[in-house]
Amino acid sequence: MKAVVCKAWGLPETLLIEELPDVVPKAGEVMIDIFAAGVNFPDVLIIQNKYQFKPELPFTPGNELAGVVRATGDGVTKFKRGDRVFAFVPQGAFAQQIAVAESAVFLMTDQMEFEAAAALTLTYGTSYHAVADRAELKAGETMLVLGAAGGVGIAAIEIGKALGAKVIAAASTDEKLAICKLHGADVLINYTSEDLREAIKKATNGKGPDVIYDPVGGGYTEPAFRSIAWRGRYLVIGFANGEIPKLPLNLPLLKGASVVGVFWGDYARREPEHHMAAMHKLLEWQAAGKIRPHVSATYALEETSQALIDMASRKVTGKIVIQPRR
Repeated sequence: MKAVVCKAWGLPETLLIEELPDVVPKAGEVMIDIFAAGVNFPDVLIIQNKYQFKPELPFTPGNELAGVVRATGDGVTKFKRGDRVFAFVPQGAFAQQIAVAESAVFLMTDQMEFEAAAALTLTYGTSYHAVADRAELKAGETMLVLGAAGGVGIAAIEIGKALGAKVIAAASTDEKLAICKLHGADVLINYTSEDLREAIKKATNGKGPDVIYDPVGGGYTEPAFRSIAWRGRYLVIGFANGEIPKLPLNLPLLKGASVVGVFWGDYARREPEHHMAAMHKLLEWQAAGKIRPHVSATYALEETSQALIDMASRKVTGKIVIQPRR
């Protein structure tokens, strides 16, 4: 089989495509022929040794995948050859095959395409954990989503709407905001052409958002936090801007507000029952049409480096997907 291999820490251009032995499932594992693998911003960081998860070299990057079960190891009872499935793994998704623990695999719904299934676990899992669990967003509340046209941003918009909230989408271009509108955003803010605080004040009639979803960091964090509502919850998702901001602690004091950390990967590991329940809720919403992963581009396995370059340069809206068998 073919696979992307990272042999030394570095930029996407250093990744290699190699022929590796076919996978053989061990006891309790499901062997999957991969038809789609989701690309995420952490993939750019992991290959540079700049992320919390630090695999040993050499390794194949990629966490999200969807495909068809080819074989099962001893003891596997939930899946059989030919099942259409998706999974989240620590590494190894940018390849044509993988063996995955049975507990990490989910059946695709009948109407799901491989590309959409490969875009579900990390982005929607992160946003569901953040919005529904950590922030406990309620119907009638207002949520501001920064970097709203990215994968987790669009997921947050859709989840906020599914929970009955008003959603304000903030992004850097009108083209990105148009995509946010298609996915349910009620109010749009272009934070490169508008004053962010003034726009938030106008959108919330001076009250401020109850929840702020921030996967960007950098210079937008403090002005956004200064605009938060009383008892607001500020969700720290990540730092796509590249800068980890510093926040004066008098600000949460004055607003009675909370700074809430969101680390979905460790949540899924530490609280597997809650993670499983969340994934089933997302599948229920997907079947009902409440969530629709936005896949803006697909790449062949040989184009993985370019996919990561595009992700790093923030050219991506929604999700991009590798198709290893294209």
